[in-house]
Amino acid sequence: MNFTLSSKAIASQKADCIVVAVPENGDWPASTLAVDAALGGLLRQLNESGDITGKNGSCLLVPVAGQPWPRVLAVGTGADKERTPTNFRKALIAAVGQFKDGAAGHVMIALADTPTTGDEQAQSEAARLNLIGRTLEDQLYTFNAYKSGKPPVRKLRKVTVAASGASKPLKSAFELGLATGRGMNFTRDLGNTPPNVCHPSWLAEQAEQLAQEHELIKTEILDEKQMKKLGMNTLLAVAAGSTQPARLIIMEYRGGNAKDKPHVLVGKGITFDTGGISLKPGEGMDEMKYDMGGSASVFGAMQVLAETKPKINVVGVIAAAENMPDGGAARPGDIVTSMSGQTVEILNTDAEGRLVLCDALTYVKRFDPAVVIDLATLTGACIIALGNHATGLLSNDDDLANELLASGERACDRAWRLPLWDEYQSQLDSNFADMQNIGGRPAGTITAACFLSRFTKEYRWAHLDIAGTAWHSGKAKGSSGRPVPLLIDYLMSHASK
Repeated sequence: MNFTLSSKAIASQKADCIVVAVPENGDWPASTLAVDAALGGLLRQLNESGDITGKNGSCLLVPVAGQPWPRVLAVGTGADKERTPTNFRKALIAAVGQFKDGAAGHVMIALADTPTTGDEQAQSEAARLNLIGRTLEDQLYTFNAYKSGKPPVRKLRKVTVAASGASKPLKSAFELGLATGRGMNFTRDLGNTPPNVCHPSWLAEQAEQLAQEHELIKTEILDEKQMKKLGMNTLLAVAAGSTQPARLIIMEYRGGNAKDKPHVLVGKGITFDTGGISLKPGEGMDEMKYDMGGSASVFGAMQVLAETKPKINVVGVIAAAENMPDGGAARPGDIVTSMSGQTVEILNTDAEGRLVLCDALTYVKRFDPAVVIDLATLTGACIIALGNHATGLLSNDDDLANELLASGERACDRAWRLPLWDEYQSQLDSNFADMQNIGGRPAGTITAACFLSRFTKEYRWAHLDIAGTAWHSGKAKGSSGRPVPLLIDYLMSHASK
């Protein structure tokens, strides 16, 4: 697919279809006014007759004659008060859904006008171009690797996005959006790959491939023998029931100064989660291939960094294992000693994510990190609390938490902070070890983070529980690519200019 920016006059540009924004009220964007003028006021007439409502996400495809574009797709962007980044993305998604499998081979999108009135002033043209680029890559994604028949070939081959100029900031914003979308799609490819292919060693191979393709990425893989020597017994306990050996995957991106402390991303990489001896119900267990969503997001973020080369140092660490039941599997009641020296009583083998993460969170101290952010499909309780819209966020540092929340808002990849109060810690008390790996049904997401917090006291840390946001179920089943946009917004905000 060919994606380009153009600052030429709207009315003079040729395409098979042009996409314009029509608000529900308020002033029309300059691009829409230009198209309407070329059509002799047709769009205004259709708006007045009610054919074009302007309701956010509504679309009307209008055939026209005698113009450089034989089709006009009018997309509703809602009322003034609704013109937020999230609703702009909603309108984009609706537009792409209309043209991606249509008859147009070349589509021009004229939606990135610089806002001039009301609350829209906060949304710069660059921010809109970034969101357009990401949404194009995201919404044109398909995953057909394991289907025997070839999918129909799309007619769409080129998308041109109208911009007010050809300045470097506008181009960079658009290119970063495209790269973020590609990073999301890499995350989705990994998540959608079946678990008989995607196992810890295969994930390690993907990291090595990423390093081969990008010179700024350096990869190191630790096997079980090396992890045993380091004392990573909680991670190894999770892998003990599987024939697939565990791996600790380290990817380093060094784009900043050598003295700059790295931002560290730690991903939960449970490539399939049966629950172990604490076996899950069979219904829906196929979706447990997505239990490596945290690790997939780390991969996606690292790819974006490798493509865009920002001046920042980032380390991605993935704790990869398969949680299976057999005669060698960890049992409820087992006590293991973590890399930190703290002992853990395993009361439920299906609370395995925190066991692999705690050793990884201890391991990353060696990087003297600026911050550590872990990402994990950790608790079903997070879905009960927040549904599938917001990622759960818990942190031992208010400034870090606020930065991540702000990044989520800007990137339309929102998170919501939950408390990490000491009062919850007592739920992890054990009669026989330093702690137990579950805290009961109340506040399950919080007590899981409380467990992790015991291994993160020496640095600034945030935990992102993506159990509700890493994948979609039902008819649209598949990996979502979240929270790659949140991560990229955060990391880019810390990159040296």
